[in-house]
Amino acid sequence: MSKQLGLWIDHKKAIIVSEGDGGEEIQKIESEIGKHVKYQGPSRPKSPYSAQYQQGDDQLDNKFNEKLKKFYDRVIARIRSAEAILILGPGEAKSELEKRLQYEKVRVRVVAVETADKMTDGQIAAKVRRTFKQ
Repeated sequence: MSKQLGLWIDHKKAIIVSEGDGGEEIQKIESEIGKHVKYQGPSRPKSPYSAQYQQGDDQLDNKFNEKLKKFYDRVIARIRSAEAILILGPGEAKSELEKRLQYEKVRVRVVAVETADKMTDGQIAAKVRRTFKQ
């Protein structure tokens, strides 16, 4: 893998752009995370302060967090060998991944973490090229 790469990430997918000897390479990783929904069980109590209400929400949150952790593990495995990385994305995933990189002491220099709405693969690649030419 290239020593410099760019990553666009949200909770649904990650797109990794790297420059190699054979040119540009784009890899996609799907998260397998569905929509993060709140508990909708038939016996849901009316009060959000009841134990049953919170237990349903906790179970959904735990499942979501486990899938998210596995997704970040797969992304980190692909970017671990890079020296420098640009992280882009529309929501919280970019910051969450940056924190995971720090927590796991991954030796990659994060050049920047920028908010970027949906982008095509070409737009991501162009942004990565501009960033690393500077």
